[in-house]
Amino acid sequence: MKFVRLVLLFCVSLCSTVSASAATVLQEFLPAATASDIVPGADGFGAVRDDLAVAPVLKGGQTVAWVFMTSDFVGTTGYSGKPIHTLVAVDKDAKIVGVRLVKHSEPIVLIGIPDAKVKALVAGYAGLDLVAEAKSGGTTHEVDIISGATVTVMVIDDSIVRSGLKVARALGLGGLAPEKANTGPRFEIDPAAAAPSDWTKAEGDGTLRRLSLDVAQVNAAFAGHPDERARERAIAQAPETTFIEMQAALVSAPPIGRAILGTAEEKNLEAWLGEGEHAIALVGRGLYSFKGSGYVRGGIFDRIVLIQDDVSVRFRDRDHRRLGAIALSGAPEFNEMDLFRIPAGLGFDPTKPFRIQLLAQREVGPIEKVFHTFDLGYQLPQKYLRAVAPPPKEVAAVADRGEGAAQADLWKRIWDDSKLKIVVLGAMLVVLTGVFFFQTYAVRNAKGFYIFRIIFLTVTLVFLGWYANAQLSVVNLMALFGSFVSGFSWQAFLLDPLTFILWFAVAAALLFWGRGAYCGWLCPFGALQELTNQIARKLRIPQWTLPWGLHERLWPIKYMIFLGLFGASLISVEQAEHLAEIEPFKTAIILKFIRAWPFVAYAAALLVAGLFVERFYCRYLCPLGAALAIPARMRMFDWLKRYHECGNPCQTCAIQCPVQAIHRTGEINPNECINCLHCQVLYQSESVCPVVIKKMKSRAKLAASPGGAPPPQPAAKV
Repeated sequence: MKFVRLVLLFCVSLCSTVSASAATVLQEFLPAATASDIVPGADGFGAVRDDLAVAPVLKGGQTVAWVFMTSDFVGTTGYSGKPIHTLVAVDKDAKIVGVRLVKHSEPIVLIGIPDAKVKALVAGYAGLDLVAEAKSGGTTHEVDIISGATVTVMVIDDSIVRSGLKVARALGLGGLAPEKANTGPRFEIDPAAAAPSDWTKAEGDGTLRRLSLDVAQVNAAFAGHPDERARERAIAQAPETTFIEMQAALVSAPPIGRAILGTAEEKNLEAWLGEGEHAIALVGRGLYSFKGSGYVRGGIFDRIVLIQDDVSVRFRDRDHRRLGAIALSGAPEFNEMDLFRIPAGLGFDPTKPFRIQLLAQREVGPIEKVFHTFDLGYQLPQKYLRAVAPPPKEVAAVADRGEGAAQADLWKRIWDDSKLKIVVLGAMLVVLTGVFFFQTYAVRNAKGFYIFRIIFLTVTLVFLGWYANAQLSVVNLMALFGSFVSGFSWQAFLLDPLTFILWFAVAAALLFWGRGAYCGWLCPFGALQELTNQIARKLRIPQWTLPWGLHERLWPIKYMIFLGLFGASLISVEQAEHLAEIEPFKTAIILKFIRAWPFVAYAAALLVAGLFVERFYCRYLCPLGAALAIPARMRMFDWLKRYHECGNPCQTCAIQCPVQAIHRTGEINPNECINCLHCQVLYQSESVCPVVIKKMKSRAKLAASPGGAPPPQPAAKV
């Protein structure tokens, strides 16, 4: 039982990538900040308040501003899936007087764009008037977007404005009053309301809202851009040409959903939406796409954002579905028809007005773009609403379940959204387990097993890697040690179901078979190496077998790399994450080679080396493989069959092992074995294995002699 507990602790620790801490983000980063860097002339910070995560900025003992961290007040998750921490100072007039980008993990920014450029953009928010932003709903300023970092900049902008408004209202700065609970009439969607009978009536009564822009309007908008190139590169089409016509409808309102989607599709929508979730339909036509193509790469739609008061919703691919057809009669033809889900827990109220902000872009250079925003306003018509009485106090108390419950709802929704991915991964694990348990039968047909392995590796690469981004990393392991210090949150790592399942599968496989179950079958980059090597073999690219002595001295390199990263993580986890770029996984799998050229060149060089030396990276450089190999000797079983003749004198398996994991003496090194089962194919081969061939000849000779008895079978060593 104690052993099982240790295993479970190991599994949970592997999965833990986010540690829970009672301290605010401001308390974590404020000690390293300098007051004069945030607010010119300031000489220090006061204590962080107990009731609000803000601290006074002091000058001569007087409070001249308040400083806070955006991540303490709003969600700041960026392109990388990790928070972007920004330190903001706001004065008594609710004007931002200083901003500093403190920490981020954005891969596109870290690699493709100078960090100084992003920090300069962030610092430019000094002077922003939050009172004006509150009156306009956050639209009085222009967002200075950097080409190639659209999502990152939009998240930073959104977090600064929304968190600034929250702090200013909480402190009463600039005359802004704290938000009060709505004591007036409350409304809810009336599911029995009558829907319009055709498209024209839907447009007329406000069920559908439209943003229509022609080329002339867009050219006029960009004519006022400070970059002269934006004016010089006006759209050449006729002024009256439709740039975009975009229409929106809140289809989670049942009458609207039935009218626009049809009864069957509306039921599918209900099944897709969880409790407290809503959905909008967006349709568009014209020269410009409201979706674009960048979301395919980053999993996020960067051209549209839903804004309601201080709430902003950016849609990721998991919150998107294509709409096949419009059921409402009289609907025009549209180039794009899509459904977008608004997750629960964000504060969105479907009964209140909101707007869809469209980001239009114009290329001004080979890789440079400038941007302008346009708004499509939407308010659910009154006929779809009905008044409701305020809930009793005890019901309201139950409804306020806190952040923990909201996180639980989030991970449950993500698991529900990932059903297909989970089922496919589960099927892969079941099939692989069956192969390992019944390996004698699985490898009996050499050609059939080869085809099966190629198909399995292809699924691993395409589905697990490029589609689901389920590539494990040594970074997960380094988070283990931080979790021992500050504890871990189950809900945090449950947010990534495939990674969660994979780590538990890896931990179980380590007990049964060692590291090979993952490294040899479930690692997307390992699959990419092997598949490219197989192509190289078909193209007759020569294969190199390193001398055993050199091979033995090269494979410890990966263990030294892992120990170095581990040591670095004890000093700084952030620095260790940067050093972990020795793993090409992010470049080749997560970002699909869409990255700065040095990283692409590095990943490509490893793949080129793998064309000549199969799985070159796995053998000699992979710190994750090294980390998994360390507990590999704990495995409970060793089901790879060997003959006593293996290694003495027969060297067939040792020579043909794809990763040279078999010693000349015949033993298999579990630290290097990837469980490809090629040696088990040879173990039964009637054309390659000398022991089997000798046995067959003996049987044939005995069968030819009258009255002969079958000779004893050669002894196997396991």
